[in-house]
This record gives sequence, structure tokens and C-alpha cells, in this order.
Amino acid sequence: MNKYYKKQKGLYDSLGSEEPFRISRSAIDLFLECPRCFYLDKKLGLDRPSMPGWPLNSAVDQLLKNEFDILRKNGESHELMQKYGIDAVPFNHPDLPVWRDDTYQHTGACVIHKKTNLKICGIIDDIWINEKDKEIFIVDYKATSTGQKISLEDEYKQSYKKQIEVYQWIFRKMGFKVSKIGYFLFANAGRNRPKFDGKLEFEVSIIPYEGDDSWVEPAIFKIKECLESNRIPPRSENCEYCAYRKLINSEELEN
Repeated sequence: MNKYYKKQKGLYDSLGSEEPFRISRSAIDLFLECPRCFYLDKKLGLDRPSMPGWPLNSAVDQLLKNEFDILRKNGESHELMQKYGIDAVPFNHPDLPVWRDDTYQHTGACVIHKKTNLKICGIIDDIWINEKDKEIFIVDYKATSTGQKISLEDEYKQSYKKQIEVYQWIFRKMGFKVSKIGYFLFANAGRNRPKFDGKLEFEVSIIPYEGDDSWVEPAIFKIKECLESNRIPPRSENCEYCAYRKLINSEELEN
């Protein structure tokens, strides 16, 4: 057995397990970034080194959820919705705690793609609804700190767009009427106060985004094909993890 082998559970079984294999939204993102790293993770258990958590971002997410949950109970619109002309209220649904993974069970909103027997899952931040036509809007919270104008044009924010499109695809497959428009709610921590005084002050803004989920299902078929293959995909030229593994292997051979 490979000495770097880690995971024993949660690996794809090419022999034809009847149990749907879970593919998270982040796993789709990993596949799009580097099929080799995806394959090593999901079939061989060689996942990438874990990143440290972001407790400040998690705190902002939870506070925003708390704030919108107060309005959700009463079916009231948030002042930010009114400011940005969004005709909606926070969606009050009994499954929302599961979709948001409020109990940290790593469940989220899931749908089985029958043609591949892959279970596509995503953990959302929030959903808003236009009560007139029952159309829902996928909402994603983002915490940041910048003096620049916030936009979705940065290269690393392209994954944000993919993220919301996967969620839109999931909820459409779950039978909901989903708007093409999703919303990013940015909480931007200011840096220009003369003193810290033990608190951060955030400027909150909303950026709409018109999603296109037409790429999602073709990507699922490619993921299935990758998982069924007996060959490890080639190294991705722009993947720093592949470059690191290659360097480590060459160093070991020299020693």
C-alpha cells in the first residue's frame, strides 16, 4: 500500500456500488481546477493538504444568518433588499437548516443524478423568495476586507460564480423555481478607523449575478468518466499541488 495513503472511507468504488456517490460542490470545483487532484482524492484517498479554517468568516456568516432569520420568521424584507430594489423576503422552509448545514452534519441540499448515480450536494448560505411568483434566489455571503471597489471580475472570484451556479442547478433539480439571478452579499471590514477599540465595522453590499448552469451536467458526466477510469489523469500545468508532488517525488528518487 502506498505510504501516503490516507482515507479509507468515502472513496469511489469502480466495481459498481449501488449506493450513490456523494460529490460536493467543492469537489466539482476541485475537478474543474485539477482532474488529477480530484482523482487522487476520490479514488486513492490522497487528498490535498488541508487549509486552516476561517473563523472570522464563519462568524460573519453566522451573524448574517441570525439577522436574516429574525426577518424570516415574520416574513419581512431586509433593509438591504429594499435599498437594492430586490422584491423578496428570506425564504422560510423547514429544510433550510439542512441545506445550510446548521448542525454541521455535512449534509446540505442534495440531488441524485440518476444517469451517473452521483449524489450532487451543496451547502448554501441563504435563499430569498419572491412571494408573488414563488421564485427563489440563491444567496451567498462573503466576508472580505478591501479598500477597492468590490466586483466579481477578479480571477479568483470566478469560482464564486461556479459555486452559485451549482446551487442553482441543484435546487432546480429539486423542483424549485429558481431565478437566474443570484446574489452575493459582501461584508467588507473597514481599515480606515483611527482606533481598533476591539471591534470591526463592516460595510455590507449586494452584487447580483446572472448564473448559467448549463455547464454543470456535462461536468458531472466528465466527473463520472474520471472516476471510472483506471488511469490517473495527467498533471495540470497550473496546479501548484501537482508541481509540489512532482518535486517531492524527484527529491525522494535522488535520495
